[in-house]
Amino acid sequence: MKLTKFRLLLASLLLALSLPAMAMNLQQAMAALAQTKAQGLVGEQPNGYLGVVQSTEHSEAVVKLINDARRAEYTRMARQNDIAVADVEAIAGQKAIEKTASGHFILLDGNWIKKR
Repeated sequence: MKLTKFRLLLASLLLALSLPAMAMNLQQAMAALAQTKAQGLVGEQPNGYLGVVQSTEHSEAVVKLINDARRAEYTRMARQNDIAVADVEAIAGQKAIEKTASGHFILLDGNWIKKR
């Protein structure tokens, strides 16, 4: 009986350790974006979405959450204005790259570069 409880406790502990300490939500991702960009982990792309420059669990979570929110907003804007989502993405990408701070990464011609 004690061995079974021990195995159950051990299995529970291993499962808990294998899960992220805290699942990130969109608000947390938005709050972390500036620092994540400053660390060179993510950057802006011409297609209007963030891209992963250096893959970490944190950078990938930030990119996924923010890109999902951007995709939903681009779709809403496209429907509202009766234009293609790709057009909204292109405009958003251009604006995002223009607004990117010096020293942060942008994707140009398939290569990540630091904006001057």
